[in-house]
Order: sequence, then structure tokens, then C-alpha cells
Amino acid sequence: MGEIKVSPDYNWFRSTVPLKKIIVDDDDSKVWSLYDAGPRNIRCPLIFLPPVSGTADVFFQQILALTGWGYRVIALQYPVYWDHLEFCDGFRKLLDHLQLDKVHLFGASLGGFLAQKFAEYTHKSPRVQSLILCNSFSDTSIFNQTWTANSFWLMPAFMLKKIVLGNFASGPLDPEMADGIDFMVDRLESLGQSELASRLTLNCQNSYVEPHKIRDIPVTIMDVFDQSALSTEAKEEMYKLYPNARRAHLKTGGNFPYLCRSAEVNLYIQIHLLQFHGTRYAAIDPSMVSAEELEVQKISLHTSNEQEEQ
Repeated sequence: MGEIKVSPDYNWFRSTVPLKKIIVDDDDSKVWSLYDAGPRNIRCPLIFLPPVSGTADVFFQQILALTGWGYRVIALQYPVYWDHLEFCDGFRKLLDHLQLDKVHLFGASLGGFLAQKFAEYTHKSPRVQSLILCNSFSDTSIFNQTWTANSFWLMPAFMLKKIVLGNFASGPLDPEMADGIDFMVDRLESLGQSELASRLTLNCQNSYVEPHKIRDIPVTIMDVFDQSALSTEAKEEMYKLYPNARRAHLKTGGNFPYLCRSAEVNLYIQIHLLQFHGTRYAAIDPSMVSAEELEVQKISLHTSNEQEEQ
């Protein structure tokens, strides 16, 4: 199984961090699945939103590392929603249920698009304190699938999985990236037809982010320089949309850097959240903050990047 290859920590994570199921809609079939880990006294945690193929546990390496450093993190798996407004309304209800006024959002691919749409949706009464957008996009038209978006619900699961797998990297890969893809294929297999169809619909139905509504939110754009499902044009569009965003570039990592380059991703997350330390929007327990330690980590990342370039 892919999960064993990805990390021996995975089974330990599954046995120690409970998966919660929460219903916030009138429809009992709409179940949010989530891992909520770290200090409960933190009222502005970091929430992870997965890509089309992902489940909440694809962020297990972030949960293990960040909670060890004193952060509160929540990894989500969203229910079946068929349009962005419905998702945003459900997500707002979930935050109300969890009694969270404001949150930081880390969104991967579709998760990043939904994070932006939620920030836009709540802009008059803001619920998003900051955004980390990993291999994400701001306009669904980049996939050239808007015309098929309304027919995904009719397709059998094997066809939907084939569509998703078409975006996975192929050819020679280093062992960590190969294991990461194995793990994501395993997660994809666990998703039902309606879950996959709804996610592909959200990913492809005609929609774009209105930047003027979320201009004041601190953003970090995280992307990779090697092969991923995101085109150069899509990346450039994100940079234009958020000219003041911090950029977290990974030389390699493919579509799933949070799995195969977790140390770098976790460090960039810490650097992003550092700006909120000492405020009511800190995602970390104040007693766990060590700026000096973080500075050392930043230097070591810079050094390792320089060594890779040589």
C-alpha cells in the first residue's frame, strides 16, 4: 500500500489522531471529516483543504510536525457539494460549529481555489486571516473543461479516476515523489463516485477569484519548478493576482510537495505563520514560540537550496 511507503509515521498518525465526522447542513448525507490536532486554546488554527484526489490524511506529515511545534492544525475532507456557493456556506457553518471566528487556510490545488472563494465569500465579515496557496489557481477556465463540468455527475467512478490520474506525473521520479504518487492513488481509490464527481465539478465549473475582495489578506504562494498539473500561465496569473504575496518556491515536489517535500513545506508554513506570533491570530501556543530556532531553520533551508543549485 502507498501509505506504508510514504512514511512509517502514517499508521502511527492514524492510530493517535482521531478522525471526527461532523454534519452542519440540513442534509444528513453531507458529512465533514476532519483531524483536529494541537492545543485547543488556539482560536485561529491553520486549516488544510485537499486537492481533488486527496483526503484529510494527505496532510498527516504537516499535522505531526506542526502540532509537535505547538500549532493547532485541522485537516478537512469536504462533503459532496456541487457549486462553490454551497461549499462556502457549508464551510462557514462548520467554522461556526467549531466556534472558530477566524482561521488561516492552506489549500492545495482545488483546495486553494476553494480557500480563495471562501475568503471572497466572507469578505464583508472576514473569516480568513491568511492564505497559503499550494499549486493552486484563480480561474477554473485554465482546465478547458468548463463545458464538461455539468456532466461529471453522470460518469462512472472509473472514468472520473482516469481523468484525475491523467494529471499525475509519469516517467522517472525520485523515490519520495514516487511514494507520494502511490499514496495519492491509494487515497483516490478510497473516494466514491459522487465525491469525485462533485470535486471535479467544483474544479471545472466556470468561476474565478475576484481579487479586490481579498486584497488585504496576507498570502503565500507555494509552487514547484518541476512537473505539475499547473501550467506556467496559471502560475503567472496567480503572481499577477497577488503582487504582494510571499513566494515559497520548491525546486522539486510535483503535484504533492506536502507529501514528498514535507520538511520544506512545513518550514514555509512556519515562516508564513511567524507574522502572526504574539497576536490573537497566532496559530501557535505562545509558550512554544522560539524565533531563534526558526531563524536557524530558515538559514538551513537557504543553505540547502544553494547546495542544490551548485
